[in-house]
Amino acid sequence: MKKTVYMMLLAGVLLMPHAMAETRLDAAPPEVAAALRAAKVPAFALSLAVVPLASPQDGLYFNAESPANPASVMKLVTTQVALEKLGPAYQWTTELYGDGPIADGVLRGNLYIRGAGDPKLTFERLWVLLRDLRAAGVNRITGDLVLDRSALRLPPPNEFDDDEHDLARAFLVTPDAVLAGFKAQRFRVTANQGKTRVTVEPPLSEVRVDSNVRVAPGATCAIGNLRFDGGDGQGGPTRVRISGALPEGCAVERYLSYLDAPTYTAGLIRTLWRELGGEIGGATREGPVPSGATRLAANASPDLVSAIRDINKFSNNLMARQLFLTLGAAYRQPGDANDAVSAARAVGAWLADNALAWPELSLENGSGLSRRERISARHLAQLLVRAEQGPYSAEFISSLPIVAVDGTMKKRLNGSGVAGAAHVKTGTLKDVRAVAGYVQAQDGQRYAVVGLINHAAAPAAGPALDALLAWVGDGGWGKLARGAK
Repeated sequence: MKKTVYMMLLAGVLLMPHAMAETRLDAAPPEVAAALRAAKVPAFALSLAVVPLASPQDGLYFNAESPANPASVMKLVTTQVALEKLGPAYQWTTELYGDGPIADGVLRGNLYIRGAGDPKLTFERLWVLLRDLRAAGVNRITGDLVLDRSALRLPPPNEFDDDEHDLARAFLVTPDAVLAGFKAQRFRVTANQGKTRVTVEPPLSEVRVDSNVRVAPGATCAIGNLRFDGGDGQGGPTRVRISGALPEGCAVERYLSYLDAPTYTAGLIRTLWRELGGEIGGATREGPVPSGATRLAANASPDLVSAIRDINKFSNNLMARQLFLTLGAAYRQPGDANDAVSAARAVGAWLADNALAWPELSLENGSGLSRRERISARHLAQLLVRAEQGPYSAEFISSLPIVAVDGTMKKRLNGSGVAGAAHVKTGTLKDVRAVAGYVQAQDGQRYAVVGLINHAAAPAAGPALDALLAWVGDGGWGKLARGAK
């Protein structure tokens, strides 16, 4: 009887309008409340929504109206809107043009690369593009290598900085129309036979390495033992200094970005072209493709569905930002300051088309890698319900990590009742922990679940969000609802 009364009270509090609801830990599922207490996170820092997909009107909410920073969970907004407004078959096409005649394997003119903002123009795909240029009869280029970056209008750099203030970190790479290879290089350091060796892939002449890494018997085999000093990912040629110590037989690696996009992409093109036996005689510069230029080769990306799978399963910030700007470019209007502004308006149009009003929504780059982006748990749940009912529900849901199976959820909730039975996007910033997705409960019901924690102690509160997912998966909502009756 006492338990039933508690369930009734809990249901009542959760269902109250925000203005009436009390922000108390005992108003959250008990397992969640206990984990929050252990993490020393106050109740007001938690927002949650649990919505049965079969009856969305019966959703349970806690602080669900409060605007919160969702971290990477904001990628759900970007990817769902892009699916509906660009279409699941959307592709990015990168093109090569020449402005002169070709004779005896020589292009007597300039070679232009027109970027499309492709979020995943990999090393391998760029190599194929250049192979196609060779197949078009070009071996030597007498003119310049010219980069056309006009496909995207970039916003000013935001002020987000990672906790280590290391702007060369790969997850902080900024978008560009001519982005290639994620603008990153792999630095691999090995210690063998008393000596250390550094290899860099791809090997670009624009990045020089000075290594002062020692072999030390007492050192641990960890990348954290090494210090990398170089550029900030926003400049041109640079020298990288690596210092520290590793034990014998150790091999560690780190992906870092020390060049701006034009320098990196031009350097990669020249490196691959030389490996293919080609030559570019002129300098590197930027400019538009002339109207009379001839298209010599092109490479289309995988479709949008493939892109959003990478974005959501692995929380790829750069790809999300590229997609957000692509959405803006597709719906750009005269007078727009940049494509981030256009993208935010496109999201607003999508909301209006679906009769949704989210006044608290704040978008900066669409990836969640932001201190400014905001959305409420209630409206994230609305997004999940809308996506599940939409024409591309299968594509959207399959892009989310499967709990205890893959992506950013691979190592969470292993052995629990919800393992393999939920698709959940995660979000992580210094003071944010978040989850949002779909849970198949043991009672046969499917739920949209959102949990957002904004607090300085959020890093210790991950178990509270795992407890929320497990509670829903164990039929907690159904038991609560039955108890309330």
